[in-house]
Amino acid sequence: MRRNDDADKAKVEAAVLIAERWILAVLRNRVFYSLGELREAVKALVERLNARPMRRLRKSRRELFETLERSALKPLPSQPYELAVWTQPKVNIDYHVAFEEHFYSVPYQLLGEQLDLRATESTVEIFKGGGRITSHVRSRVKHGYTTKVEHMPRGHRDYAEWTPTRLVQWAKTVGPSTADLVEQILRHKRHPEHGFKGCLGIMRLQQKYPLPRIERACTRALKHHAYAYRHVAAILKNNLDAVNDLDGDRQAALPLHGNLRGRGYYH
Repeated sequence: MRRNDDADKAKVEAAVLIAERWILAVLRNRVFYSLGELREAVKALVERLNARPMRRLRKSRRELFETLERSALKPLPSQPYELAVWTQPKVNIDYHVAFEEHFYSVPYQLLGEQLDLRATESTVEIFKGGGRITSHVRSRVKHGYTTKVEHMPRGHRDYAEWTPTRLVQWAKTVGPSTADLVEQILRHKRHPEHGFKGCLGIMRLQQKYPLPRIERACTRALKHHAYAYRHVAAILKNNLDAVNDLDGDRQAALPLHGNLRGRGYYH
């Protein structure tokens, strides 16, 4: 058995030596500016080597292949081999799994489960128990989302047509403070989609309040770092958008009294 292994090893080493002499040595002084250009040069030399008659057999490698090997070969696959990367991500609370800092949706019923993910250059496939759950076109947008509507719970489907950009564009029609507040709401969420409900709630306030009041309420919310729909709604409900903050500060100041020492008492 060892003798056969040594013989096979010698044949391989001889083949490598031939390739070095007839291909690498010929190209050693050439400069290539692309992988495609290099492949074309190597291909031409390989064809030349395969057509060269061998000394002992007096036949070329091409002739031996056509007469002995071709008939024994199976057809090539219809698709070329594609490298795939496998991972085992866990489904996040937002029913997405992460791959290379991009998030892909799965059915929301799989929250918390660990799945198998297969990624190629063009596709991301997700499996459970050996069966494919879904597939997505691979995206290389960092921190972006690829989401299928059918994966959303019913409560989230109402927001499927909205994107952060569209929400901010609507907010700009109200005023700069409203747009700034919408951006802050989206930014302070771990995933922007979690802020859609609050942003749309602010949008619906225009059914009850004029736009200038909404803009003033958003200005007040921004000043107090109150980045949520409920704060804007409370400001409008209590007419705080009409209150000057300086007036409010003066109203909240403590009255003068003999029992109050004041800050000058302390050193």
